[in-house]
Amino acid sequence: MDKDLIFIQTILSDEMVSQGFPLVYKGPLNHQTMKFFSNMAEEKISKRCSDVAVKRLVFHVMVEMLQNITRHSADFDEEGSGNGIFVIGERKDYYYIITGNIVKSEYVHDLQESIEMLNTMNRDALDDLHKKQIVTGELSKKGGAGLGLIDIIRKTGEKYAYQFIRLDESLHFFVLKSTVHFYK
Repeated sequence: MDKDLIFIQTILSDEMVSQGFPLVYKGPLNHQTMKFFSNMAEEKISKRCSDVAVKRLVFHVMVEMLQNITRHSADFDEEGSGNGIFVIGERKDYYYIITGNIVKSEYVHDLQESIEMLNTMNRDALDDLHKKQIVTGELSKKGGAGLGLIDIIRKTGEKYAYQFIRLDESLHFFVLKSTVHFYK
């Protein structure tokens, strides 16, 4: 399993050097690390972007995606923090946030279907789904209502990029990417 994660970390490190990623982290994610990286990312983004709405949106997406790791990772440290990878970077006209964490294979199909469904929906359909989830509070097998994923795609207007890498019979490594354009 570590061999696959080292490969992913190597790819991310190579990208960091060639593309100038502001921030890459691999390890346990809990409230303290989320707060630390949120502050660090906010500081770096503030130096490059003056648009308050964009900064808020990047921050919101980052927090939602980090919370997904803390709540849904199948790999925990001794304190119960979810382990994963977090990347925030910048391209010519957008920021991107990438997270990666181990998930149980039994959740892959439903998660993939949910992401594919969200990627095909327009803004009105996403708004309706968001309202429905708030009212009905339907929970997934994992115990979440999926509001974070719905909210991110609603607010960014961008489809998710994602991948599941099979680690063994019972585990997959889940990589999720969201983008926030500067000029929306």
